[in-house]
Amino acid sequence: MSLDTKRKWILKMYDFSLNISCESVMDTGSPGETAFRATDQGYDNDKQFKKGLLGELILLQQQIQQHEDEARRAGGQYNMGSSQQKRKVSDKEKIDQLQEELLRTQLKYQRMLERLEKENKELRKLVLQRDDKGIHQRKLKKSLIDMYSEVLDILSDYDASYNTQDHLPRVVVVGDQSAGKTSVLEMIAQARIFPRGSGEMMTRSPVKVTLSEGPHHVALFKDSSREFDLTKEEDLAALRNEIEIRMRNSVKEGCTVSTETISLSVKGPGLQRMVLVDLPGVISTVTSGMAPDTKETIFSISKAYMQNPNAIILCIQDGSVDAERSIVTDLVSQMDPQGKRTIFVLTKVDLAEKNVASPSRIQQIIEGKLFPMKALGYFAVVTGKGNSSESIESIKEYEEEFFQNSKLLKTCMLKAHQVTTKNLSLAVSDCFWKMVRESVEQQADAFKATRFNLETEWKNNYPRLRELDRNELFEKAKNEILDEVISLTQVTPKHWEEILQKTLWERVSTHVIENIYLPAAQTMNSGTFNTTVDIKLKQWTDKQLPNKAVEVAWETLQEEFSRFMTEPKGKEHDDIFDKLKQAVKEESIKRHKWNERAEDSLRVIQHNALEDRSISDKQQWDAAIHFMEETLQSRLKDTESVIEDMVGPDWKKRWLYWIGRTKEQNIRNETKNELEKLIKCSEEHAAYLANDEVTTVRKNLEARGVTVDPCLIKDTWHQIYRRYFLKAALNHCNLCRRGFYYYQRHFVDSELECNDIVLFWRIQRMLAITANTLRQQLTNTEVRRLEKNVKEVLEDFAEDNEKKVKLLTGKRVQLAEDLKKVREIQEKLEAFIEALHQEK
Repeated sequence: MSLDTKRKWILKMYDFSLNISCESVMDTGSPGETAFRATDQGYDNDKQFKKGLLGELILLQQQIQQHEDEARRAGGQYNMGSSQQKRKVSDKEKIDQLQEELLRTQLKYQRMLERLEKENKELRKLVLQRDDKGIHQRKLKKSLIDMYSEVLDILSDYDASYNTQDHLPRVVVVGDQSAGKTSVLEMIAQARIFPRGSGEMMTRSPVKVTLSEGPHHVALFKDSSREFDLTKEEDLAALRNEIEIRMRNSVKEGCTVSTETISLSVKGPGLQRMVLVDLPGVISTVTSGMAPDTKETIFSISKAYMQNPNAIILCIQDGSVDAERSIVTDLVSQMDPQGKRTIFVLTKVDLAEKNVASPSRIQQIIEGKLFPMKALGYFAVVTGKGNSSESIESIKEYEEEFFQNSKLLKTCMLKAHQVTTKNLSLAVSDCFWKMVRESVEQQADAFKATRFNLETEWKNNYPRLRELDRNELFEKAKNEILDEVISLTQVTPKHWEEILQKTLWERVSTHVIENIYLPAAQTMNSGTFNTTVDIKLKQWTDKQLPNKAVEVAWETLQEEFSRFMTEPKGKEHDDIFDKLKQAVKEESIKRHKWNERAEDSLRVIQHNALEDRSISDKQQWDAAIHFMEETLQSRLKDTESVIEDMVGPDWKKRWLYWIGRTKEQNIRNETKNELEKLIKCSEEHAAYLANDEVTTVRKNLEARGVTVDPCLIKDTWHQIYRRYFLKAALNHCNLCRRGFYYYQRHFVDSELECNDIVLFWRIQRMLAITANTLRQQLTNTEVRRLEKNVKEVLEDFAEDNEKKVKLLTGKRVQLAEDLKKVREIQEKLEAFIEALHQEK
């Protein structure tokens, strides 16, 4: 921006603020009139004073123009005389005098401009505060820059496969590491908002900063409602800490920088409206502690932002180091060789003036003659003395004081409009909005074409389905899952108890038969049988049974829950939810913990049930016999199968299927035949073979030419005797069908001692009572707790976007996502364009 342009802009803004103040004071009908009028006492005198100031400004502007013309004429005569070796001392003195007078006039003019800017800023702040409080009672619309920033935020997440690139303008801030990028951005934002470090990499991911005007100087993140008050040091420290935390969280393990963008909005009075993106500083060498690909990643990020043909490149160069050490200038020159969208900024000019031997070198940089790169404009700024605790106000004062006393300005090496971050901010904002107006409609048309392509593809592939994006699909799946959980409460008590009783018996039957019934049945009388059964049942109830019962109940609940979750719903079933439902089911089951006190209460109930021996009616007696017969027949069938595997197929199977016996099976078959003879000879034989009996069997087999090991004889005996015992027990069951009368009258009949029937009745009754107790606990407590877990899991998944992306996948989901985003972008762009035209 030229000096004349700036003068005109300041005069125009001052005149605008003067009019606003007039209107504000004359608006006597609005609420809050008394409070606002108090700020404008002596308005008529102040108006006359401001009119005088305007006249003085115009006079000063004419004087500056006159002095500049005289200085140029005198300089031309001086140069001409120098070439002819006829220079006069009086001419030189006149030139020096004119230059000093010009500089004094410019400084006076600059101070007046600053005073007017300050007054204008205060007036605009008052107007904005009045609007903010609703004094004019009008509906406030979203600011133009906020509308534009929202579009950029959506675009940062958009990654479609239709080659629709983001070519919307933004100001991309690039520079070498520690060149002062962040400091320049803070001066433009008028707040120390970024983390600081001495020589280390602080910017680890792109930071998008949206600057806009507002009554209060505040900052907030796009994904948070918290406002940081930038006038308070504690809020500034909290903001810097939050930015640093977000940067470190965005960096993946094993990396140093991230491509994830942090979006921040800064509002305040007098801020220039624009969108800037601060990128990680370009480095020349990867140091220890950095990922090996850090340099290439930073180059890749910088190029990705700069290759946007509408991006404005703010190239930051450290003036305190040799220009030849710069890396970023070559990179910028590659991306914008004509310099049509590049603004060059030389930082730390105070150090450069002090350290550089030839000040003309700074002049060469600012005039664009030292670097091969080209730019729209060149600026020199000072961003402090290197102290991180300096305030923005102190830095601005130091910058103004430096340039007022700088030889670079006094000797006209630098022009007044090329210095200070204030002038830079104005120039960047003008360039940004010019680029926006030139390109935004073209981008809107591009997204309109993309939307048409996506809608056409959806209609061709999914003509009967609604366009539900990932969040909408998740909500639909959530409702289905909650309905399925509620279905658990509708399972009938009978169904629960049947499943629980059946599953529990399958789990404990082996223990009951092998560890309780069979050992007790080997005793010789009923007293010993009952004593053995009572002891073993007590031990079982104390140690194992309640835990097994709770395990069965928990597994039953899981199975029923899984059945409802995975059961196809016919034509309405949508397999796109299957992965999500499976994940919700697994996570809910993982979080569910059964009530710890359930086992203790269950132990008492089971112990009382097993102590009862009184069978009240014939129906229960017959049910116990039936239960015992089913159990023993199942065991007998298993035993027959084991024996068949041991001895091989019988003659019928060998003849029909041409199957032969192995050598070991032949030996076992001979052993089996010998042992069966032994049982026939002694039907009351004990469960175990004596050593002499083993010897006898072995010698009998050897006499027939069969060599057998004693362990094989005992192993075969166990199965033969087990089969014999189970058959005898089944025969006893048949006899006991008529034994209920004897049992009820307490008659003693050796043939009808049906203690085993009573045992199985006790077991059966315990199973029924346990199943009923577990069913009550399931329906009254555990189903509701599981439902609560499911809701918590769904809430957690709803907040975890990565989880939703992982569980809801496929072309249909991605197409709906793309379509939703493109529509949203297009609609917001159109709203922005309409607002932009209205502002014009």
